[in-house]
Amino acid sequence: MRMSYILPTHFTIPLVVASNAELLLLKRGMEIHGLVTKLGFIAGNSAVGSSFIYFYSMCGCVEDAALVFDKMPMRDVVAWTALVIGYVQNDESEKGLEHLCEMHRIGGDGERPNSRTLEGGFQACGNLGALLEGKCLHGLAVKTGVVFTNVVQSSVLSMYTKCGTPGEAYLSFCEVDHKDLISWTSIISVYSRYGLSSECLHLFWQMQVTGVYPDGVVISCLLRGFGNSMRVSEGKVFHGIILRRNYITDQMVKNALLSMYCRFGLFSIAEKKLFDRVRDRDKELWNTMVFEYSKVGQESRCLELFTEMQHLGIEFDSNSLVSVISSCSRLGAIRLGRSLHCYVIKSLMHENVSIANSLIDMYGKSGNSVIAWKIFSRARKDTVTWNTLISSYSHSGRSTDALGLFDKMVSEGFKPNVATLVTILSACSHIASLEKGEQIHSYAKDEGFELDISLSTALVDMYAKCGQLDKSRKIFDAIKEKDAISWNVMISGYGMHGDAESAIEIFQQMKQSNVRPNELTFLAVLSACTHAGLVREGKCFFDRMRNYALSPNLKHYSCMVDLLGRSGNLHEAEDLVLSMPIAPDGGIWGSLLSACKIHNNAEFGIRVAKHAIEADPENEGYYVMIADLYLSLGRWEEAENVRAKMKEMGVRTRAGWSTV
Repeated sequence: MRMSYILPTHFTIPLVVASNAELLLLKRGMEIHGLVTKLGFIAGNSAVGSSFIYFYSMCGCVEDAALVFDKMPMRDVVAWTALVIGYVQNDESEKGLEHLCEMHRIGGDGERPNSRTLEGGFQACGNLGALLEGKCLHGLAVKTGVVFTNVVQSSVLSMYTKCGTPGEAYLSFCEVDHKDLISWTSIISVYSRYGLSSECLHLFWQMQVTGVYPDGVVISCLLRGFGNSMRVSEGKVFHGIILRRNYITDQMVKNALLSMYCRFGLFSIAEKKLFDRVRDRDKELWNTMVFEYSKVGQESRCLELFTEMQHLGIEFDSNSLVSVISSCSRLGAIRLGRSLHCYVIKSLMHENVSIANSLIDMYGKSGNSVIAWKIFSRARKDTVTWNTLISSYSHSGRSTDALGLFDKMVSEGFKPNVATLVTILSACSHIASLEKGEQIHSYAKDEGFELDISLSTALVDMYAKCGQLDKSRKIFDAIKEKDAISWNVMISGYGMHGDAESAIEIFQQMKQSNVRPNELTFLAVLSACTHAGLVREGKCFFDRMRNYALSPNLKHYSCMVDLLGRSGNLHEAEDLVLSMPIAPDGGIWGSLLSACKIHNNAEFGIRVAKHAIEADPENEGYYVMIADLYLSLGRWEEAENVRAKMKEMGVRTRAGWSTV
């Protein structure tokens, strides 16, 4: 047509541009765009402009699509819809949603959102997890009557599914007139995500009654549902049903079965029955096993499989790399972690956000905050990236740096989540920064954060450590469903301020609430008794641990020895140490030794000091104390012998220093 010197019309151009879009011929389409601009078609016809918006969006050039849209003097619903869907398909759902809102706000009669526009809007809300905005769009669809189309009904269901709201998802599912396999898959997947396996199974049988046969995706969802609910016997039974009824057992189903058995902790079944049979070169199963071993804390086996994958030349995915780097971090295998870092750089995978986050976490936990900061500075950041470095600073004692990083995060426009606030409140607690803690509390209120149990507990801890016990108790009392952690934090808060009566009162309330006390609960209440010198109560709580099938550890014994020693019950404290089922460390003997010094019992102290030195021969403090005790009794020669032994063993007293 062009060779014949016949000019295209407004009808020809959209057809040709759409063909270029489907074939992703960017250069060819841009040449046609140049011709159309010369002919002035875009100014006079919205269909031509809309076709170019669609073309650039399909080719991944959504900003060019937006430029075309901005230059269009005449816009209709097709142009708006093409731009909204273009943004969503190019992973810019937020901009897609913004343009949909603008369309609704300023659009004329020919620019009202139609079913296709709303479909793009619901997809954007699902991608962003924007439940509130999704509900607003749902309301608009009902108001305009568009909701009765099958496309919109399916989109609403998909949105509620992605937002993780089983109740709303089920109601939307019931409103879908023609339920196809995708609709059934959507509702089963949201129930499986929350471990509601009974509901999944009911829907699975109901689906087949209606004549819809399950595919591998549906079966995989059910298997993940069993894994998430930890229903071992039901999961095994369903595995048997899959085999007996000859349901599809494609690669996705095999992965889901493997994952389910790993979740159950039945790694022997997973490896022997599912993994060993296909041990040849199935990369997905290998990657699944590496991921699952890391997830349940079997780091050594995770690294072992990963090494085997490398020898066999099996390609590993980003999830495997993240799992292995995390395992290196937990095991302290930093040399292997550095090797993986080199591999990541060589493979050009350092731009992957999840991998960068795991590297920041590994270096941060190993104390190498300089490299952690360098990776952070160069990485594409998400909220998890910021959280990882903030957490690293907080746990390594750099609380002030953590607070500064939080301020930088907010100033750069990143939105903190609950995990961010919990971590930063912990940093405030470490340095007892009440002013900053109150600012974070105000920020959470202003930004509409729901005070869930983790955030409320962090606030209770922060206010308690900053000496604001009344505020701490007020927030604690407002928590409706308290877990063991929240009870422990409140008991510990009272204990550290010497208010043992209130700590014991909270413990009694915890018992009445049917939340089972754990080792940390008893440690907190014993510590409170120690601070207040409540010997009888301390003994009672220590003995009561056995009622909950809890065995005291070194920390519990240390508390009891400290309590008995401070109160002058030195012989009872010594008897307790000697009766311990676990070997006492130097700290326990040291605690008793300090009590001997307080009560001026030098003879007893010398005996205890010998035990302390035997348990911790490198601690110079014990040598100094036993020498002082000998001197107090006028036993000069023995004191000199202790100092000579120190020199012989190479134990040196550390030089003191002053900040003045």
